[in-house]
Amino acid sequence: MEEKVSILVVDDEDRIRRLLNMYLTREGYTVDEAVDGAEALLKAKENTYACILLDHMMPEKDGLEVLKELREQKDMTPIMMLTAKGEESDRVTGFETGADDYIVKPFSPREVILRVKAILRRSTTIQGASATTSKDLVVFPQLTIDHDAHRVTAEGQEVNLTPKEYELLYFLAKSPDKVFDREQLLKEVWHYEFFGDLRTVDTHVKRLREKLSRVSESAAKMIVTVWGVGYKFEAIE
Repeated sequence: MEEKVSILVVDDEDRIRRLLNMYLTREGYTVDEAVDGAEALLKAKENTYACILLDHMMPEKDGLEVLKELREQKDMTPIMMLTAKGEESDRVTGFETGADDYIVKPFSPREVILRVKAILRRSTTIQGASATTSKDLVVFPQLTIDHDAHRVTAEGQEVNLTPKEYELLYFLAKSPDKVFDREQLLKEVWHYEFFGDLRTVDTHVKRLREKLSRVSESAAKMIVTVWGVGYKFEAIE
């Protein structure tokens, strides 16, 4: 019998938790709930979740604090922020802290389901690749991406990336010198067109460069901004 996919829903509002639980359960997922940040961290440490839906504004520990702590221990788990804060600066802060997606309340439960499915589809594809016997490598002098193992090394040192950061890097590196605008990257990496925020791409590129630069300035410079257009991956001799 196939094991069900487990999702953690974290929100201090009982109504929101019940609503998301109902819709996710209908889709065949197993749902755990947490009413605050402390309970969320405890459950995340004790269990493995395919995805975490995390409220931004909560008592005791807010969502950003929880997100930061989760990223220190579960770098690969997709995390979607749920928030009443719709300002661009708040969304950018969430992405910079490590969120993979961001939904502003009030939201459509169907939209949440679509985004969860998109995140899980990509995450499952990446994780499943490591079980194959092929060797899908993207190799440059400064950077190596082992897609089978979902592993990135820059000048011999491993770089820890979130799922979306990895997907963005892999997508760009597969087509060196090809320029992609933000709309294309939202479609190809995030897999949605009609509710995407273009700043999402900029924020992830910024975080990706920062992580690469910690081990290799040369590797970080391979992600090039094409002003007025978008981004490209440029091989450095």
